[in-house]
Amino acid sequence: MIRVLVHSKDSRLLPVLAAALHPEFEVRVEADGERVKELAFSQQAEVLILDFDSDYSDLKNHLALFDEIESCGVPITVMSDDKTRSTALELMNRSACDYFRKPPSLVELKFILRRAYEHSCLKRELATIRSQNRIERSCDQLVGQGALSQGVYNLIRRVSNLDAFVLITGESGTGKELVARAIHNLSRRAEEPFVAVSCGAIPETLLEAELFGHEKGAYTGTAGARDGYFQQAGKGTLFLDEIGELSLNAQVKLLRVLQQREFNRLGSSRAIPVKARVLFATHRDLAQMVADGRFRTDLYFRVNVMQIKVPALRHRPEEIPLLANHFLEKYSSEYQKTVERIHPSAMLHLMDYDWPGNIRELENAIARAVIVTEGTVILPQDLPETLRSDTDVICIEQADGPASSFEDQLRDYKIKLANRAIQECNGNKTLAARNLQISRAYLHRLLRGGTDENEQLPPDKLGVA
Repeated sequence: MIRVLVHSKDSRLLPVLAAALHPEFEVRVEADGERVKELAFSQQAEVLILDFDSDYSDLKNHLALFDEIESCGVPITVMSDDKTRSTALELMNRSACDYFRKPPSLVELKFILRRAYEHSCLKRELATIRSQNRIERSCDQLVGQGALSQGVYNLIRRVSNLDAFVLITGESGTGKELVARAIHNLSRRAEEPFVAVSCGAIPETLLEAELFGHEKGAYTGTAGARDGYFQQAGKGTLFLDEIGELSLNAQVKLLRVLQQREFNRLGSSRAIPVKARVLFATHRDLAQMVADGRFRTDLYFRVNVMQIKVPALRHRPEEIPLLANHFLEKYSSEYQKTVERIHPSAMLHLMDYDWPGNIRELENAIARAVIVTEGTVILPQDLPETLRSDTDVICIEQADGPASSFEDQLRDYKIKLANRAIQECNGNKTLAARNLQISRAYLHRLLRGGTDENEQLPPDKLGVA
């Protein structure tokens, strides 16, 4: 039953409409505008009818009511007579779904109300789909599925629509800019610019001009006026990467802008408001820099309203197979080569490495392997030399076939993953089994050197594409 709310001072409408539209529609008539707004915004009506009576003395307030409730998402239809027809058409140009003349025919009224309801349902469904697509598009570069990565994703979702400052920390190569882009893409500013600036790459003498812009002739060599990064970001997001590289003098200037929410171009005294949201990132320990006197305390607490720490790759080794296969698919397509998978023995090398360069280093290693491999499978010899060792790995013969059967290599690979998981969990086998998504009994069988064909490690743990 579709719930219809009628705003009218004609008390005779309720029994007439209720009897005519029952049982498909449930009709409620309200004369008080405040009560209509309350019902509309609490989603207690699915279609709203505004009765524009030609004798209605407060037409201006009636139009104001329309402007207030049109944002609630409830479709609005207008009921008018000939004298208020022009007003009804004006509201159609704004956002009203439809209008009908009094008195309407029963067939026409049912059709209009049903069409308004279906149109509203389609709009909500489209908004839901767009929101889901935006979330998927925002996090499509964030591949990890482990507990640490999921914690980062949850924080991204929480802060995306808040305009609070966010400090993204983590080692170089962990994907801090990807986190910033995900926050931007999930926010209301997603259609606005995203401007990324590496503070360490700008000479200090040019930093102020780059960030805030300058007027023509502001200093020697300026041929014309130029917008700084704060202006280029507009109402979007400005991402200041590596703020730990800023000098104390530059920190003072940045702090003033963040506090006052305005800045001046070089050579101008006109204050320009900051409209962009500002995100920050650093691989340095800012708290230690504050203690050492190399980073201002007031700026630290200004930018560190909300902190998202991106974990190093060595702290989430269970994600290496998933990330490696993601990069394999990416560079196979980019380089137009048919490379289908990573051999288990090559995956062991990837799992054994500590990855000081984090995800960026892993991506480069897979890109190189895709380039140098001559087959459809990445082998250990295709990996960079720094990743290869002769201990605890299964070697592959190039010409005479594998040194052992595929099943034996796969078993050894599973045992290697099990031991690595136990090590990462500080010897807690129950937690290790949970992280591997297997039973504790199966984990013990793996450690004894046996396997059960009825229970397998999940494909993403095995590095299977």
